[in-house]
Amino acid sequence: MTEAARERHIPRPIDQVWAALGDFDAIARWAPDVDHSCLMTDQQTGVGTARRVQVGRMTLVERVTAWEGEPTYSLTYDIDGLPPALGRVANRWSLAQVGSGTTATLTARVEGGPRPPQQVVARIAAARLAKANESMLAGLDRFITTSTEVPA
Repeated sequence: MTEAARERHIPRPIDQVWAALGDFDAIARWAPDVDHSCLMTDQQTGVGTARRVQVGRMTLVERVTAWEGEPTYSLTYDIDGLPPALGRVANRWSLAQVGSGTTATLTARVEGGPRPPQQVVARIAAARLAKANESMLAGLDRFITTSTEVPA
């Protein structure tokens, strides 16, 4: 398994950041590369919630595998629809209150196979996902600090 984490300080309280992340089907409002998103389940929160995400010509399905609100504030989801050679791919959001702001950490996890070529592919994929995750962190920051849609 290969992981690549990115972190960003967002100058807003943790509950505001969690509110944006917890609105699981609304990622298209703040993630710059997401063209469209919608829920695929009747369930809107918690483990098992799934959304469809359109990124250019690529369609992804993201299914929540861990959802922990107060006090830990973390959200993990598997990402299906990427090339099968990557193996299992997941993102994990972790939030921590730091003063009056929040540190958001987004970790991409790629579980390639046991063979060395698969591990190389996993490292390359994790690095590319980390770059996309930097963009998502920046988009979340912009949305929360400038939007009137996020609860104060």
